[in-house]
Amino acid sequence: MSTSVSTRNYWLLSICLFSFFLTWSFCFSIFPIWLNQSINLSGQQTGLIFSINAIAALFIGPAYGYFQDKLGVKKWLLFIVSLLLLSSGPFMIYIYGPLLKNAFIVGAILGGLFSAITFGCAIGLLESYIDRIARLSNFEFGKARMWGSLGWALATFFAGKLFNIDPNLNFILASACALIFLVALAFVKITELQSQHDQEKLLTQAVTIKDAFGLLKLKEFWSLSVFVIGVTCIYAVFDQQFPIYFSSLFESLAKGNEMFGYLNSFQVFLEAGGMFLAPLLVNKIGAKNGLILSGIIMAIRVLGSGIVEDPISISALKLLHAIELPIMLISIFKYIAYSFDPRLSATVYLVGFQFMTQVAASGLSVVAGKMYDHMGFSQSYIFMGIIVSVFVVISYFLLKPPPAELNTPST
Repeated sequence: MSTSVSTRNYWLLSICLFSFFLTWSFCFSIFPIWLNQSINLSGQQTGLIFSINAIAALFIGPAYGYFQDKLGVKKWLLFIVSLLLLSSGPFMIYIYGPLLKNAFIVGAILGGLFSAITFGCAIGLLESYIDRIARLSNFEFGKARMWGSLGWALATFFAGKLFNIDPNLNFILASACALIFLVALAFVKITELQSQHDQEKLLTQAVTIKDAFGLLKLKEFWSLSVFVIGVTCIYAVFDQQFPIYFSSLFESLAKGNEMFGYLNSFQVFLEAGGMFLAPLLVNKIGAKNGLILSGIIMAIRVLGSGIVEDPISISALKLLHAIELPIMLISIFKYIAYSFDPRLSATVYLVGFQFMTQVAASGLSVVAGKMYDHMGFSQSYIFMGIIVSVFVVISYFLLKPPPAELNTPST
């Protein structure tokens, strides 16, 4: 693999991530606000939409993984995704929005399928593809992934203000950014990678379906699942309708929408920087303690959001996400690395983390929506925060500590 091809692929795939997240952010960074203020849905209806989105992802994610593994380094599945990205603007404006207003269930189901195929599961497809190309092209996946965070932050910075002018402007820009994705993907060079990929496939042939299902017999798998369902999933459900609550704290919804866009953008910029610093902390304290620390930060944010009432304090709590997320992501990969058969690391992540999150979210999103409608956001957040806190304590005793050699300080 020549250096020039490696450099070319790095920049082109970084552009793919950047433009993908631009498109995704323009469509979904203020999605709850759009549902609430443009479509006029209740908290329960919004929760049902998030549940349907999660259920759709349960079925589409594994299918994406299977077909891309069959394709290897070929880009055909990603080209299909690029066409869906191009159609995202017209879909949101002319199909999804009108259906939610006039035929809610039909719109929610169709929108859930589109969301999962185009964004929710497609990001896993794109990241796994880029990770494979990165290994074959000898560049760091993390350096490319950073551009995705920057793309989300850039789009979110403008999304709130554009929404106040015309919500459809965000969707129009989403499709425009998707064109950049398509062009960059077309120029990714894979011909020199094919033989290397064929050699790589030989290393994974020892993994069987029996090995994958064997994870269900392991205590470590279910211990991790308890943390995922009781901590990260509840936190994710809490975050779904947070923009609606945040915007309601200002003198006008328009001002709240704009400020949320700025705040969310700033948070993601901080998050990108946190990805560089989190490995240093996690290597120091260990993966298990990293997961517990991220859980404590999550509990503080959820509980705090139910206690404080002013925009400045809520904003400060929102920025904790930029600390918690990098620590949690780095910790969970390191935890999987020493707790499970390394051949099954992707399966553990996709099933033990992503799949479990989607399963729990599909039911909890509706429950959370009913809580918001009947108890209000503050009381609901306090209740969620208590649950997260309890599961953090339980996880401290269930999660597996690293082997002794991993606890030995490096010289």
